[in-house]
Amino acid sequence: MAAKEGYCVKCKAKREMKDATEITMKNGRPATQGICPVCGTKIFKIGK
Repeated sequence: MAAKEGYCVKCKAKREMKDATEITMKNGRPATQGICPVCGTKIFKIGK
């Protein structure tokens, strides 16, 4: 499985998520949540 990539707001760059987990938001849409490996900030990406 390919590593999920998201935009880290703190680093202002695209990063590969560490510990990425696929979740479902309250409205039923899929999303991916993980941690930035550089600064440790939470990364959130809507969609698969």
